[in-house]
Amino acid sequence: MFKFLKEVVAGSGSGLKDFPYTIGEPYASAWGSWKHHRGTSKDDGSPVSIFSLSGSNPQDRHMVAGRNGVKRLRTVRHPNILSFLHSTEAEAADGPAMKYTIYIVTEPVMPLSEKLKELNLGGTQRDEYFAWGLHQISKAVSFLNNDCKLVHGNVCLASVVVTQTLDWKLHAFDVLSEFDANNEASGSPMLQFEWLVGTQYKPMELSKSDWASIRKSPPWAIDSWGLGCLIYELFSGAKLARTEDLRNTASIPKSLLPDYQRLLNSTPSRRLNPSKLIDNSEFFQNKLVETIQFMEILNLKDTFEKDSFFRKLPNIAEQLPREIVLKKLLPVLASSLEFGSAAAPALTVLLKMGSWLPADQFNIKVLPTIVKLFASNDRAIRACLLHHINQFGESMSAQIVDEQVFPHVATGFSDTDGTIRELTLKSMLVLAPKMQERAHTHNNLPWHALMEYFWDFRSSIPHALISISCQKLYLQMTDCLVRYCSYLSVQSQDLS
Repeated sequence: MFKFLKEVVAGSGSGLKDFPYTIGEPYASAWGSWKHHRGTSKDDGSPVSIFSLSGSNPQDRHMVAGRNGVKRLRTVRHPNILSFLHSTEAEAADGPAMKYTIYIVTEPVMPLSEKLKELNLGGTQRDEYFAWGLHQISKAVSFLNNDCKLVHGNVCLASVVVTQTLDWKLHAFDVLSEFDANNEASGSPMLQFEWLVGTQYKPMELSKSDWASIRKSPPWAIDSWGLGCLIYELFSGAKLARTEDLRNTASIPKSLLPDYQRLLNSTPSRRLNPSKLIDNSEFFQNKLVETIQFMEILNLKDTFEKDSFFRKLPNIAEQLPREIVLKKLLPVLASSLEFGSAAAPALTVLLKMGSWLPADQFNIKVLPTIVKLFASNDRAIRACLLHHINQFGESMSAQIVDEQVFPHVATGFSDTDGTIRELTLKSMLVLAPKMQERAHTHNNLPWHALMEYFWDFRSSIPHALISISCQKLYLQMTDCLVRYCSYLSVQSQDLS
């Protein structure tokens, strides 16, 4: 029997014996009877989330509903829906009885309620972050209702989790079911599992189990009500205790209130379609939402739009919640630069955001992108890197400088652009000490190359074409070379 049950859950494997993840400490809250654990992959140590649901009987109604949730989460894919990785079922002795457990492994997330306490945002920053999160969950709900003709059945604060980049994702699919007004069998999981939904979250037609009315309603009717419940819980800061509490609108922002009331319309057919909420809500028109949306479609923008955006972004970033800038905007910006959809002005913004990180985080989140950009053929990118090299030069190891940076920087000595040549020379004052550190054990090749480029550069350009600042740099560079030559072998000095 148990073998059959394991096969029902696709990708189940063979129980915990071969479970490729380590289960860690649980979070304080989770949806329904599930437990939400921190976890790691045994393969590479990467973080995951592990959800578990246990029962003494494999046919327990919680377990049956849980299997529906596993199946649905595994098959429904959307950027704003929790990403499924793995699932399994296991049995273990629990005293004289047996305990059966379903495990779902997903991308690493934490409960929204706990993340909000951790962020502790207030005022405009709180509202802007709530707007972004609600925008994401509304997109997930609209996808289910309008595109897939599915009903989630219990949208609320507990059914939302937050990723490491502070994105909100919808999960808790135990009640999820098809919606087909012409098919009486449609909605069977909801018919079977609607008892899982707290009474306070049920619209009137669901409270009365009026399935005829539900089938006549639009597919978004129940989940639009759920979005209203989520909005109430977000802004009131408390779990919804009674349906009647939804009438208390004191905490709802004025720009969101009309939409909130339409989501909670007592007539199912008049409830606001989530797609309309996404497209038309005034509440979603704020700096954070607009900034993230622009960056997510950066490759569709023209050069003028990008330059204008990135020149304004430093000032905008100063006004946004710092953790959101560093965990959400910075990774998107770094990725855009690496893949060429962002231009040189974006690099200045990346460095500014990176300056807000501790040194160890800068080395992990920003420095790899900077190092890759040294290989860029874009002169503006190269010039920007060289111009700002003082900001990140100390963070680069000698090995990175020797193997990944200097070979690309050195081409600047023979560049046809005078500005690049001058910036290249200036950059040597930062890079040269790094190169020297490895000279003793690598036959001094970087230093030989540096001196060769330096003298070729000096002799190839007419003196009149070189700026006063660059002439001063010659003196500084000569001093630099002399100082570091004292560390080289006698043979190296003779060769130079």
